[in-house]
Amino acid sequence: MDVSSESARELLMSGVQLAKDSVRRFVSDGRPTEQRRPLVAGSVGPYGAFLHNGSEYTGAYAEEMSVEDLKVWHRSQVECLAAAGADLIAFETIPSLKEASALVELLREFPNSKAWLSFSCKDGRCISDGSPFTDAVQIANRSTQLVAVGVNCCCPAFVEPLLDYAGSLLSPDMSWVVYPNSGEEWDTQQGWLKSGKTSASIAELCNTWMNQGASLIGGCCRVSPAHIAEIRRQLRGSDASRASALQLD
Repeated sequence: MDVSSESARELLMSGVQLAKDSVRRFVSDGRPTEQRRPLVAGSVGPYGAFLHNGSEYTGAYAEEMSVEDLKVWHRSQVECLAAAGADLIAFETIPSLKEASALVELLREFPNSKAWLSFSCKDGRCISDGSPFTDAVQIANRSTQLVAVGVNCCCPAFVEPLLDYAGSLLSPDMSWVVYPNSGEEWDTQQGWLKSGKTSASIAELCNTWMNQGASLIGGCCRVSPAHIAEIRRQLRGSDASRASALQLD
């Protein structure tokens, strides 16, 4: 699909406006409570997704790029989402420390914007480039504009050990954001495959994550609206004021 930079900008901004229109209709129907109002988050994913070679799952491309290179790549999209009035910027599925550093630095150029920073992870201790999740959280702590840091696009079973591993480093001004995949495994040749391991679902685990300090909980790839509805039901059965359910894929 041949899309000019100006057309891409218009598409991004119209997406934000459509989401904001939905929020306005939701509010006009009188559905939100005083504490609950939907927010619109504009997604900024990893540079590697543009390469179409699977490197967004490893972060290998960052070895050949500088922080400035990555800032240049992401700047126009962040500027567009900020100008369109997104309530939050969702820096998500970030596989490398270098790209995370670039995004934290870039965010300072938009002082009126808030964001979260979410990493893809390969296991219960490391992000996708093999760096400790603790180092990733310390990068997030450099920013006063981040409202949350966490993980997405990973196995649900990884979330609890990751949050435990870095729990002592979480800034008091931030919470965890977690939205893993369904538990299926991605194969670059065959697509999504059923995992050979039996693991608990997001709905079964979400209360544990909330007790660890997560306030934004949801699902990424292969997580359906029905799954999100089940997460909401689970959270309502506990202290629902402490967490919100979200779906991003």
